[in-house]
Amino acid sequence: MLDACYSTSAVQTAVDLANTLKPIKGEDELETVEQLGGFLDGHSPAGTAQPQRRLTPADLAEVREVRETVRSVLERAGTDPVGAAALINDGLRRGRATPALRHEHDRWWTEVTSDTDRCSAHLAATTLSALASVIATLGPARLGVCAGPKCRSTFVDLSRNGSKQYCTRACAHRASVAAYRSRRTSS
Repeated sequence: MLDACYSTSAVQTAVDLANTLKPIKGEDELETVEQLGGFLDGHSPAGTAQPQRRLTPADLAEVREVRETVRSVLERAGTDPVGAAALINDGLRRGRATPALRHEHDRWWTEVTSDTDRCSAHLAATTLSALASVIATLGPARLGVCAGPKCRSTFVDLSRNGSKQYCTRACAHRASVAAYRSRRTSS
């Protein structure tokens, strides 16, 4: 059962934010304020009005710090859940995150928001609270890094059996083909 504190879109935002950094390829998809704007536009919840504040280089630097925290949580949760929890708690404190109970159209839910107008604080509240809820409901092993030898992308496993090892089917297929070729050449 999934916790009411997060939605799969908030979890996906956390994964997408972490994966804007591609360490093996040496690529960074958050190098400019324009790239940040594109990321935020593509990850705003449907039907919500985003603050129409002009993004600055300071916003970019702050979001990159949030990304570093989110990525660290995803990388550490399976091997160091206590450390990952400390990162989440610290990130939520820095983002001045506050839980709120909401009601709309006969539906109740909890939402974690920030009392500041900084986009980084809202992003931290959304992503870190979603990861915290996954850890609390499904366990820290559901957060991870792709097992592909040439991939360091992160993922959150929301599947029923919790056996995900790769970020995408493409990475799983590449690993399967490589293992097959290795077995074939060794025989």
